[in-house]
Amino acid sequence: MKKSILLLVSLVCITTAFSQNYTKPNGFAIHFILNDFPTAKEIRNNGIGETINQKMWYKTRRMNAGIGVSYIKGLSEHVDFAGTLAGSFLKYPIPDRVSNSADQKLLLEGVVTLNLKLLPDNFFAVPYFTAGIGASQYDGFYSAILPIGVGLQFKLGPDVFFLLNSQYRIPVTSSAEYHLYHSFGMAKTFPKKVEAPVAEVVVPVVLDKDGDGVLDADDRCPDVPGIAALQGCPDKDGDGIADAEDKCPDEAGIAKYQGCPIPDTDGDGINDEEDKCPSVKGVARYQGCPVPDTDGDGINDEEDKCPSRPGVAENAGCPVIAKEVIEKINFAAKNVFFNSGSFKLMPKSYKSLNNVVAILKADESLFLDIDGHTDASGADDKNQVLSENRAKAVKDYLISKGIAESRLTFTGYGEAKPVADNATAAGRAKNRRTEMTARNY
Repeated sequence: MKKSILLLVSLVCITTAFSQNYTKPNGFAIHFILNDFPTAKEIRNNGIGETINQKMWYKTRRMNAGIGVSYIKGLSEHVDFAGTLAGSFLKYPIPDRVSNSADQKLLLEGVVTLNLKLLPDNFFAVPYFTAGIGASQYDGFYSAILPIGVGLQFKLGPDVFFLLNSQYRIPVTSSAEYHLYHSFGMAKTFPKKVEAPVAEVVVPVVLDKDGDGVLDADDRCPDVPGIAALQGCPDKDGDGIADAEDKCPDEAGIAKYQGCPIPDTDGDGINDEEDKCPSVKGVARYQGCPVPDTDGDGINDEEDKCPSRPGVAENAGCPVIAKEVIEKINFAAKNVFFNSGSFKLMPKSYKSLNNVVAILKADESLFLDIDGHTDASGADDKNQVLSENRAKAVKDYLISKGIAESRLTFTGYGEAKPVADNATAAGRAKNRRTEMTARNY
């Protein structure tokens, strides 16, 4: 703790020394953050070496994601000030306090830091050390923390940066906990525009009949106000071509087209010089050409889920699945059986499911959606779980017969989608069902 405070004081002193007569533009950044409590605990208990050897410190599943925003101010060539507000939803391990809630709540952290950069900002990659002070709020508890860490700044443009940062956050108050804070994001600075002073020019009195600033002796159009670049002749549309020589005086153009704009023959908003299909309307992302239709089925590739196979609009651009295939799959679905209250397939279901396997192997373009349903008997939550498990049992059987898992999806709907009246035994029997739907996209 004392070392961290000493580091912060040192950075403040360095900042004061470097910041004289130096101004740097303000900036803002947005970050994606990861809070890691387990690794920080392991470092304290086992040391850094043992923690690294355990190879768990980089597992993101142990971390809690969030979002942060920062205000950045350069104080000197080597020192930046940053104020950051970050939030993430998690279950905060508050020391000496047991939470009875399993719900994740918002951890809100606000910190101010000084970043000591080892290189100036004009380098592509700039490493830096960071230290500061901050406060956090979680579930009504307020805490103070000291962040220390390292970072790396990448310059992507004149005023755009990519930032990587890792901090070890040290608790100052008893309601805080040690943790690691990782972030990466983009920063943008906003330099102030400095206008050059305008020198006052004393213009001698000369003969300028049209008052355009071009002496009559040098003015090709002495009776009409114009511009010096065109020897005093007017240019209404400002395209640099005198109105007398401009075939489109009211519309800015170029000399190549005698003062008229570059033509757009097909009227698609992309001029002919940039349009690869100047006689056919198209879109900018295809350089003026229409959206392609690779398979020639009349459905463009952006809307066609089977762009290399001719199909129909009713099936999202994919070929129509044969009626007999659909009928065979529907028939098979009606002959999938489970014992009451169980999700274990009955052996008499295997023949029907094997027929489905044969269909899927014969046409590898087909995918299968498996839906499980129950009647209204029993608790809703148990019916939901049972329907999911029955649908999964069908999926697992098909996988065991050589069908790729990527071609199969399963969903359980419990008792939410009945097809018959649950008040009768016959209706409940119909509602206890498995449905299978084939698709080819």
